[in-house]
Amino acid sequence: MPDGTTPHGNAKASREDWLCAAMEILVTDGVTQVKIQRISQTLNVSRSSFYWYFQSRKELLNQLLEDWERSNTGIMLAHADLPADSISQAVLNFFRCVVAPEGFNHRLDFAVREWARRDAKVRLVIDRSDQARHAALARMFQRHGFAEAEADIRARVLYYQQIGYYALELNEDLETRLSRVSGYVQAFTGQPAREQDLQAFCDHARAVSGSDP
Repeated sequence: MPDGTTPHGNAKASREDWLCAAMEILVTDGVTQVKIQRISQTLNVSRSSFYWYFQSRKELLNQLLEDWERSNTGIMLAHADLPADSISQAVLNFFRCVVAPEGFNHRLDFAVREWARRDAKVRLVIDRSDQARHAALARMFQRHGFAEAEADIRARVLYYQQIGYYALELNEDLETRLSRVSGYVQAFTGQPAREQDLQAFCDHARAVSGSDP
């Protein structure tokens, strides 16, 4: 059946609607609750309309996993590869992917990690993504003159700290987080960030969060 279009008849939900509703259930209630009947009730459409877009629940879950890897991992890789004049600026560029509302989705990331506890195949995808994220950050450090071994360790510290920040569910307001950015950059790189780079990042963070004065 045609992909991404709405079927004829009374069904009102598109394929994207099904995926978005399923993703939200995954994030809020876990993979066991991602059921065709529940999604159809959420969308207020017939269960049968699901099969216009997907052959099975398994196909839907596979699509959710692909979307997660393309978005969350893809976003991190893209930001690690952004051009920068210095390693401190490169780290600030990487930080941009976690402050934008449409950027790295930590709630989704942990929902998929919880899913991986139940499914060995999903665990393999998680491991692959973690390796890709770490490798991108290691390359980022190497581009700015760090030896391979040191780049590897600094990339691990940066990545594990960022993931751990969300795992601990720290509830810091934006200004508190921004007040610590300079110290974080110094700790991760061993070099101070330039004032203009810090200001540019803080301005960006406030603008995308809607708190720009």
